[in-house]
Amino acid sequence: MSFLTLDLNLLRVFDAVMTEQNLTRAASRLAMTQPAVSNAVKRLRDALGDELLIRTAHGVKPTARAESLWPAVRRALSDLEEAVAPRSFELAKANATFRMAMADATAGLLLPPLVRVIEKEAPGIDIRMVPLTTREPRPLLLRGDIDLAIGFFPGVVAQLQGATETPIRHERLFAGKYVCVMRKAHPLANKELSLESYCHANHLLVSFSGRARGLVDDALLSLNKERRILLTVNQFFTAGKVVAHSDLIMVLPRHLIEATGMTEALVAKELPFPMPEVHIDMLWHERDARSPGHQWLREQLRNSGSLTAFVQS
Repeated sequence: MSFLTLDLNLLRVFDAVMTEQNLTRAASRLAMTQPAVSNAVKRLRDALGDELLIRTAHGVKPTARAESLWPAVRRALSDLEEAVAPRSFELAKANATFRMAMADATAGLLLPPLVRVIEKEAPGIDIRMVPLTTREPRPLLLRGDIDLAIGFFPGVVAQLQGATETPIRHERLFAGKYVCVMRKAHPLANKELSLESYCHANHLLVSFSGRARGLVDDALLSLNKERRILLTVNQFFTAGKVVAHSDLIMVLPRHLIEATGMTEALVAKELPFPMPEVHIDMLWHERDARSPGHQWLREQLRNSGSLTAFVQS
């Protein structure tokens, strides 16, 4: 196959199908019929000599060749779009809706300053929050279900740092330190927290999936220790309420204590074993990297993250 004979319109279809992972949604995005999209995909398959997309019960799954090809196609299309139709963004006149996924505590820190800016300077900007129920937000970004994911994604970020070709971009907003949190009248509140007393206490774990195991348990396992997790919840606000009114203890980043709404009722103590820092990262799809509106949103969140890091330092 010669590049000179390749119909470049097929690459636009390929990009839409890769983004949506579904032929029907891709057809809607392109204002085409589904049979026309299917035919374009078939023509590209024939031209490249690869299956590219395999049908599944929920849409299509890209082959390894498609995954490796897509980032280059996406960048080329973005460059062309920018050159042919440069986009402007007037904040006061902009009308846009952004969908973001993050934990309730992180949202409690980052959204208030963002909303203040929107109220004063961007009356046409709307924000829609999507529940964050996973440490793997990339499928949401790839499907276009969200515009940004913000949170602690250690496995994902480690993979992205080692990847040369990926459509997912990331940026660290701030870092925090884990502490042990309990009610002020807890029997351990006025004592030095030892490893033994920590392990003998009953614990609460904030778990998006409901799985009763976390990074703390991995750290304890390395010391041949374990703890009893009496309760898992999926919101930091709920966690704060429960811990403030019980003898359960929990581990969470120090900067998230305020977001529980129970700061006055809680006390934080140093952990009796080492834990790595918790990093809050912002993830987005390459297709939005040059969007002026998306760039503005990332800058606002970057500023909010810097403020959070300053306040908690």
